[in-house]
Amino acid sequence: MSGSNDHIDGNVRRYGKQAIAMAADRLQSGGLVAVPTETVYGLAADSTNAAAIADIYRTKGRPDFNPLIVHVPDMGSASELGIFNDLAATLAHKFWPGPLTLVVPKTADCRVVPAVTAGLDTIALRCPAHPVMQELLKATQLFLAAPSANKSGGISPTRAAHVENSLGSATPMILDGGSCESGVESTIVAIRGDNYEILRPGPVTAERLCESIGRPAIINQSPSIEAPGQLASHYAPSKPVRLNAETADHDEYHIGFGPISGHSCLSKNADLAEAASNLFATMHVADADDRPRIAVAPIPETGMGIAINDRLTRAAT
Repeated sequence: MSGSNDHIDGNVRRYGKQAIAMAADRLQSGGLVAVPTETVYGLAADSTNAAAIADIYRTKGRPDFNPLIVHVPDMGSASELGIFNDLAATLAHKFWPGPLTLVVPKTADCRVVPAVTAGLDTIALRCPAHPVMQELLKATQLFLAAPSANKSGGISPTRAAHVENSLGSATPMILDGGSCESGVESTIVAIRGDNYEILRPGPVTAERLCESIGRPAIINQSPSIEAPGQLASHYAPSKPVRLNAETADHDEYHIGFGPISGHSCLSKNADLAEAASNLFATMHVADADDRPRIAVAPIPETGMGIAINDRLTRAAT
């Protein structure tokens, strides 16, 4: 991603110094900018600006009881907004910057507007690793709320074109940083005193969390919405989805995995990380196909497969 190539095409600005400066100005003025992270493209706004946050909810059509993740450049910034006990600090030190979101109690003087946390006493925080998002955080000196840059409940965007296709006339400026590496949203972990709970599986797997802490997560049994990605129906295309399909009917677009080729394959080598990276992009292709239904090959329920199956199950609901 070269900083010297600032190509302008409609809403899309290729990542570079000029584009970062333009995006920073928009965010500081209360506007929205779609920006890549290592997971998916986010729809970023100043988390301390009530009008800007309202614009996120309005642009996405997102229910206001669904909290937003706030992106910060480092642990020092995160500590201005959330309270980190020893467990939270250990996880942040181990996995930040990276695709892990931590849900912690808000500080007494937390500056984000109440709509960001949906009125809860906790806040979801992440320090992203993607260089575009990191440069934008440093250029703006803002804490950026950034849910996925698509219509609420739809397929998440992993390319700039996905953002435009989903948001249509509501599309803001997009910083184009190419395809997202992980391809599924961040793992979300809620800190429960000396224990932790996985609210949303993602690139940081349960196995890696257990290895770093020395004990497994407690089981999430709360029906309340504490973080993004907990709605039963989410990540959904415009057509029905059938899971665990080893073969497809004539009217189904078949998404394959491993030895099941399908019309397109998430990973011919059955590599779950590769499959996760390709998941949403492939679902966009399947959704645009003439066939009225989608079938998806079985995905192992292990490692990154847990996150993939979480997204697919919600997409099929």
